[in-house]
Amino acid sequence: MEKLNVSEIKETASANPNSYILHGQISGIHRKLTKTNKPYFEIEITDSTGSLKLKAWQDSNAFTQSESLQGKEWVKVQGHWSNNEYGIDARDWEIQELETKEVEETLAGDRRTREKQSEDYEYIKQLCHSLGDPRLRTLCLSFLERFGDRFRRSAGARNLHHARRGGLVEHVAQMMRAAKALSEAYTVLNKDLLITGVLFHDCGKMWENSFPADSYTMPYDSRAELMGHISIGTEIANTLWREIDTDTIEEWKLLEPPSEKVRIHLIHLILSHHGKIEYGSPVLPKTPEALALHHIDNIDAKLEMIFQGYEEQEPLSEEVYSKVWALESNIVKPLEKFDG
Repeated sequence: MEKLNVSEIKETASANPNSYILHGQISGIHRKLTKTNKPYFEIEITDSTGSLKLKAWQDSNAFTQSESLQGKEWVKVQGHWSNNEYGIDARDWEIQELETKEVEETLAGDRRTREKQSEDYEYIKQLCHSLGDPRLRTLCLSFLERFGDRFRRSAGARNLHHARRGGLVEHVAQMMRAAKALSEAYTVLNKDLLITGVLFHDCGKMWENSFPADSYTMPYDSRAELMGHISIGTEIANTLWREIDTDTIEEWKLLEPPSEKVRIHLIHLILSHHGKIEYGSPVLPKTPEALALHHIDNIDAKLEMIFQGYEEQEPLSEEVYSKVWALESNIVKPLEKFDG
């Protein structure tokens, strides 16, 4: 029986319902009742590519096995996978605990995801090394040295977009590619500032949406709940800036614009990147770089949502899928690229 990851099952089960094996970690388990008051369990399984939910109905082997689960177990799920009106589901499925070696392999992630996230992280490092402003370059490299490991295991969000281990690196790398291209089209933009803003804009999510080193289960952090990622990101940027202590480096004292002005503009990018007060930003974007960062962030998040929607939403016709909540509408298959 073929072993697939979560992403592959979402992609394959619709077109080719069949029996597959999935290795992952239980990231949620809830006992619920049907409309006729019959109990069932909803189990969430997570791996490096994402998560999916399964229902264990009463009188099934899966229901009996689910009664003894505590959550966070590493398991092998074996069953007949398909896509029905409620999304991806499995019939006659059963679970077994993974061996230690299997847990290590699952935690390391599938080869494609590992390679992509490694390439994305290297791209981020290279772009940070290429920054012309020595203050912003030093700040970015200091961030990667201090927080690189935590950064690489954080998600871009808890639910809506890049909601997977390493998703934050994917989100930042793609935003940097967009920021670099936009800076080449609009040469008046301060590329160094914009790239640095991309790196720091969501860095508070290293607490808000971070995974432990040995788990796919995302905990809730009291610091993140009380402060939010924008406030935490601002504090991280200010702390690293003070540690660099730009005022004591003689050659930097003569640089224009002055170091303090550079810091304030960077902080503005972090504070304003949600774009609106009602969306959580304490201040609106008021500079070209702040406007660009907000829209680059929004574009990458929403494109991720629509592509994810093609995998997860219920097909309403051959080309139309059910509504993606954050996009506020049904979604339609894109036009294929012209093949000359």
